[in-house]
Amino acid sequence: MPIPTPFHARTGAICESHEWRNWSGYLAASLYEPTHEREYYAIRNAAALIDVSPLYKYEISGPEAERLVNRIFTRDFSRCAVGQVRYTPWCDDDGKVIDDGTVARLEQNKFRVTAAEANLAWFQDCGYGMAVHVQDVTAELAALALQGPNARLILEPILQEVELKELKYYCFAEGSIRGIPLTISRTGYTGDLGYELWVSPRHALDLWDLLIERGVDFGITPAGILALDIARIEAGMIMNQVDYISSRKALIEEQKSSPFEIGLGWAVDLEKEDFVGRRALIEERRRGSAWRLVGLEVDWNDLEAVFRRWDLTPQVAGRASRSAVPIYRGNRQIGQMTSHTFSPWLKRYIGIGMARSREVREGDAVSVEVTVEYQRLRANAKIVRLPFINLPRKRA
Repeated sequence: MPIPTPFHARTGAICESHEWRNWSGYLAASLYEPTHEREYYAIRNAAALIDVSPLYKYEISGPEAERLVNRIFTRDFSRCAVGQVRYTPWCDDDGKVIDDGTVARLEQNKFRVTAAEANLAWFQDCGYGMAVHVQDVTAELAALALQGPNARLILEPILQEVELKELKYYCFAEGSIRGIPLTISRTGYTGDLGYELWVSPRHALDLWDLLIERGVDFGITPAGILALDIARIEAGMIMNQVDYISSRKALIEEQKSSPFEIGLGWAVDLEKEDFVGRRALIEERRRGSAWRLVGLEVDWNDLEAVFRRWDLTPQVAGRASRSAVPIYRGNRQIGQMTSHTFSPWLKRYIGIGMARSREVREGDAVSVEVTVEYQRLRANAKIVRLPFINLPRKRA
């Protein structure tokens, strides 16, 4: 049975929808109001406060901590300075992705990892015989994501010991808010300007109250998973067990993916010292990848025509879908659209998917499956570059 996060005394009291999800064993609000629209627009137009405490969190410390993180992760952490955060996947021996997440260098010999799935045993196995300590600190850290264009305006007057204008994208700093010690990182899962605040659970409710009090004039709005899902699709961000399957949970080899196939080839450093999966990835780089991550934009006029057969308007606005549907070229399936949604920002129906790398190029015309009145039909679509939105304020 899911357990409450450290913020549940506040989130539970305002969750009018009474709709919750099991996120890594914790209760996470799907949405707080009867619909998620206001929560989504808070991300893009004001500020959204999102409880991300269920993320798995691990600390790797000891004299050989850097050696271990370089062995586990595909990026080179010898070039990661204290105070920096790196997004990275990690693989099995065959170069297939187990999970992806962030790694923050807290000290010279101490790192903190966030992950979507439980990875403690894997990290400990990889560090067997090394002078390192791997610890699960998930329950020791509460976390809030403050995302949106007003996030900085809310935090600047109350955050002490940190100059937000100097905090670069994917960096973190230690500070406090009215006596509450915390770590603040310039990170998020929305593709917008945003920060994540990491705090001891005993200070969680006080921090929530302070942010709500300070943010009331800036449109601060608690937001749930549904709004976050739309924002992350617009930003072209993948999700474990949705856009790819962890190699540890795949039932057959064909369900596994490499970093190159899920759009994370840029986060693979094949020139660094040996890491888990390196030899397999070198071979894949030589021969080419079978699949590739793609963006899809569904033709709205064609979508209307499909629904018009039943005298309906397109029934696609609302919640994002995590149900995969086929991608076709002609009458042949060449992939699947794994996450799709109507984008309120772009006013288009968009999706993230996987397609056979030799079958698609940017700008290609394809079609995707659409179910109308229990019948599986097709609507025309186009392969487009990810991300769908790339807001300058995200890195500003």
